[in-house]
Amino acid sequence: MNREEVAARIDHTVLGPETTLADVERVVREAETHGMNVCIPPCYLAEVDTDVTVATVVGFPHGQHATVVKRDEAETAWRDGADELDVVVNVGRLTAGEDDVVREDLAEVVAATPLPVKVIVETALLNDDEKHRACEAAVAADAAMVKTSTGFADGGATVADVELMSEYLPVKASGGVGSYEEAVAMVEAGAERIGASSGVAIVEGAPER
Repeated sequence: MNREEVAARIDHTVLGPETTLADVERVVREAETHGMNVCIPPCYLAEVDTDVTVATVVGFPHGQHATVVKRDEAETAWRDGADELDVVVNVGRLTAGEDDVVREDLAEVVAATPLPVKVIVETALLNDDEKHRACEAAVAADAAMVKTSTGFADGGATVADVELMSEYLPVKASGGVGSYEEAVAMVEAGAERIGASSGVAIVEGAPER
């Protein structure tokens, strides 16, 4: 992939707890310069004016918000200008075997707006059976994509997880992808999008043509 091709796949991300508006504005400028998308905290959406695709998060970072809160977050994000939503699966419900609750929780978020919804599976906390079930819930909820990680658990995207998840829906590989070579490995495994705070480094590491 050349720089333009890899940039189009990247959600250039800033979601840490200390993120300021200045941080968001910097990431947006970098995305505009390099042809990337952005993923930013919902509290700053209304203050951002850009033509790049803007994703934000719902139920972040643990997925344990009440469903009504997640739905309200989604609706507010839509009103504030988000183009896409990344919602965190309720890992505790999933690992407890409450798949119907997980599916209904996700379906409420999907139904709340016309925006595409990516379901963050948080793969580092799940075994393979749970990953399959999380992806099945995302499909049943009519999500647009599945995403590996929030970046706040102990582990991020792996080739094996991308391969597993791509059996179900398009995949956003997120968490620990910091170089062009790592991004290419994820794409070759089946990822269609890359979530990374190192978007500029990834793009600049790619061949120009």
